[in-house]
Amino acid sequence: MSSLFAFLHHLAVFTLVAALAVEFVLIREPLTVTLARKLVLADLVFGLSAGAVLVIGLLRVFYFEKGAAFYFGNIPFLAKLALFALVGILSIRPTKEFLSWRPAIKAGKAPAPAAGKIQQLRGIIHGELVAVAALILCAVLMARGVGSLA
Repeated sequence: MSSLFAFLHHLAVFTLVAALAVEFVLIREPLTVTLARKLVLADLVFGLSAGAVLVIGLLRVFYFEKGAAFYFGNIPFLAKLALFALVGILSIRPTKEFLSWRPAIKAGKAPAPAAGKIQQLRGIIHGELVAVAALILCAVLMARGVGSLA
């Protein structure tokens, strides 16, 4: 079971990174109805995969791996949790914006965000990617036993 949950956790993480990368690439293009649909879908995949990462990760911590005491006594793991929370908080603004586009998309029109909004979204998504890269570094450090408080 442990291997299955490790596989599912990694699959969810790779999906999260891919969805975020898709958002990063798409948000640089001129906004059209088709592009807006793709951004909304990529953000949905991002959100679903983030939920899967969290649930599966917590199941691994408490039931399938080394135990909660090991993980919560590890600095890189605590940093991973903090970075995951940061990515979640950062993702709120783009998600709200993308969801606000649904009426225009349903009407077959390209959304018309306020001036500068797309540039802000680009910056936020870039920040999410940087935080995810740092999170992956923390995962490597944790897997190598670096930062154990015990």
